[in-house]
Amino acid sequence: MCRTRGVRLYPRRCREPRHLYLRVTVTLRGMRSETVTVRTGSREVVLDITRDCADFVAGESDGLLHVFVPHATAGLALLETGSGSDEDLLAALSALLPADRRWRHAHGSPGHGRSHVMPALIPPYASIPVLAGRLALGTWQSIVLVDLNVDNAQRQVRMSFLPG
Repeated sequence: MCRTRGVRLYPRRCREPRHLYLRVTVTLRGMRSETVTVRTGSREVVLDITRDCADFVAGESDGLLHVFVPHATAGLALLETGSGSDEDLLAALSALLPADRRWRHAHGSPGHGRSHVMPALIPPYASIPVLAGRLALGTWQSIVLVDLNVDNAQRQVRMSFLPG
């Protein structure tokens, strides 16, 4: 497991790339949004973004955090991390969506078409309740970015807080 600025990158073998590139914050009519650019690298990853999300809502009141990945080949999930579930998720997706040439959407690396199917199974959004400035997640839940697309090394994550 690699750790850089509170962001975890899986699989466990990696070269400590800089994950956090840019932060842009906007507030409109009570809703505050921030876009974070993260580096996912050239491997399939389950990237833990819980700490970024928790930092974003710290100091807020009750409300709702909406997290969105504006990409056709990435998704967000609530998952237990660090216990092997992240690797299990990648293995399950590999079994369901093999990285071979069966896909009609065939540009890019072999199996790239499966990356375009994955968001139908793991959507590009998640909404999490916020209570007194803290994410109301279950004991073992983490917010993770799931990226099978090895052709794009960077992803944007948009976090929006809507006060209650």
